[in-house]
Amino acid sequence: MRFAYDTSYSDAQQLLRYRSQWFCYGALAMALILAPWLLPAYYVGELSYLFIVCIASLALMVLTGFTGQVSLGHAAFMAIGAYTHTLLLDQGIGFIPSILGAATLTGFVGLIIGLPAIRVSGLYLAMVTLAYAMLTEQIIGRWKDVTGGFTGIPVSPPSLFGYDLSSLKGFYFLCLVILVAVLLGLINLMRGRTGRAFIGVRDSEAAAATLGIWVGGYKVLAFVISAFVTGIAGALLAHHLQFLTPDGFSVMLSMELVLMVVIGGLGSLRGAIFGAVLIGMLPTLISKIKPLLPTSISSQFGLETFVFGLILALFVMFEPNGLNGRWLKLKILFENFPLYRRNTFRRGKTYMHSERYR
Repeated sequence: MRFAYDTSYSDAQQLLRYRSQWFCYGALAMALILAPWLLPAYYVGELSYLFIVCIASLALMVLTGFTGQVSLGHAAFMAIGAYTHTLLLDQGIGFIPSILGAATLTGFVGLIIGLPAIRVSGLYLAMVTLAYAMLTEQIIGRWKDVTGGFTGIPVSPPSLFGYDLSSLKGFYFLCLVILVAVLLGLINLMRGRTGRAFIGVRDSEAAAATLGIWVGGYKVLAFVISAFVTGIAGALLAHHLQFLTPDGFSVMLSMELVLMVVIGGLGSLRGAIFGAVLIGMLPTLISKIKPLLPTSISSQFGLETFVFGLILALFVMFEPNGLNGRWLKLKILFENFPLYRRNTFRRGKTYMHSERYR
């Protein structure tokens, strides 16, 4: 059993406070470093893809989980980042300038979308972003001179400082390093003034405005940050796909990103990672299980979509806090054993919710 006592202000600011945390995360880091040499090539490629979707899930968590703005258009941001990065590479621009340029352009588009989008919220905001995603897909498909249209364009292999990163191990570590950098950056952002403002806007716009928080400005800022990070994920996804077509950035991709955020646990960067790993692995797991199922079930069209919907429904009914909520319960169970109480996480009833600021 362990009791947490703060003896200084810096204690609460430490990312890893206890030796057990250092050991667990150190073991995880060692496992990720050794994975390319221990796992078959197929699973190394799948891990690279999981790192990419983790970056995209973290980006959407900033917008949906921390500011409460639902977006169904993040596949369009990934498409803009992927195509911009590819076109810049074709012009002879280096890898780092091209990926930063793609992310910057995607962030600027997020600013353009965020300015009018902050006038609506909830379902209406979701519809606005969904329309934006569908419009972007059509523009990419019909702008043949630049994007290649529905025929598609090849992606140049990544290279950094003269080193070819198109190999399986090179691309794996590239995605891993960028994921860690994005995660640490967002952790510091959310622990600072900006992150607290995001949470205030999400919980109550009226209270946030009363405290002097610029609600509209922070909503737009969340759009920009989320789009910027999503652009990085899109640039990496371009190298993973190696050939870009509009079909690779359909509305279904946006739906999967929303599932990652909701199932992982809203308001938690750790939950974004959990949700991305679960949803990212589901297609592979379903393909492995299909041969074991009866033919009448395995041959059904839309089996994967049905499984996604079923998992979402189960989490909404039995674990609204997502995978991160379940992780916290297990963590506290082991930390407080044998004094753990089952009612620790019982949710209190909510009798009234008012929001008068519009």
